[in-house]
Amino acid sequence: MEPTSTVLLLVAGLAAGSVNALAGGGSLITYPALLATGLPPVAANVTNSIAVCPGYLAAVFGSRADLVGQRRRTVGLLPTAVLGTLAGTALLLLSPASTFEAVVPYLVILAALMLAFQSRIRRWVGQPHTLSAARQSVLLHVLVGVGCVYGGYFGAALGVMLVAGLALVLPESLARVSAVKNVLSALVGLVTVLVYGLVAPVSWISVAVLAPTAIIGGFLGARLARRLPQPILRAFIVCYGLIVGGYLLVA
Repeated sequence: MEPTSTVLLLVAGLAAGSVNALAGGGSLITYPALLATGLPPVAANVTNSIAVCPGYLAAVFGSRADLVGQRRRTVGLLPTAVLGTLAGTALLLLSPASTFEAVVPYLVILAALMLAFQSRIRRWVGQPHTLSAARQSVLLHVLVGVGCVYGGYFGAALGVMLVAGLALVLPESLARVSAVKNVLSALVGLVTVLVYGLVAPVSWISVAVLAPTAIIGGFLGARLARRLPQPILRAFIVCYGLIVGGYLLVA
């Protein structure tokens, strides 16, 4: 790998790890960087999915204090996350990408708008404290399942989608919602590592360059998320989600 490509990937990994911990969407930094090094699109996509996974794990470590009291809920969502991710990876490997890629920008924009207009949407589905345990559970699994199908397929702005869905149902602060999102994103990353590492054209040299800086960025981003006031964190996630969706729409 050329020195310029190495530097490009190192910077991209650090930025992507931080953004993933805050809002998700770091793949839109690393994916173009991988393309710029000469990888074809499919190889860049699967390499990217594997490379950013360590950053998700670091984000979990950085936000572990906000997971206190949420262990049972989070563990209960893990099987749904695994099944959704497997469905997404199968969609990428076994079917034409054009149809799913066409709806991805709208899904990202929808997720950002869901978070922006959360209070109004809650009037329709019910405030978290008024939802029955059964209804809350069903909504959580549906939203997480849909988000993880998307995450297994492409993954850019996965965090935006997960935060929007979780925040709609859970009576928690955005920092605590983001901590659950980090766990689910890490699991999505681990599943894609197993699947793509076995059957997809991964550039392991690129992974070795990206992964260390993604770890550092993920830890720093998670710590920053804990310190940002909730309105600022919400505004950041919404704005970033709209930018990502707009980029995918015109790209």
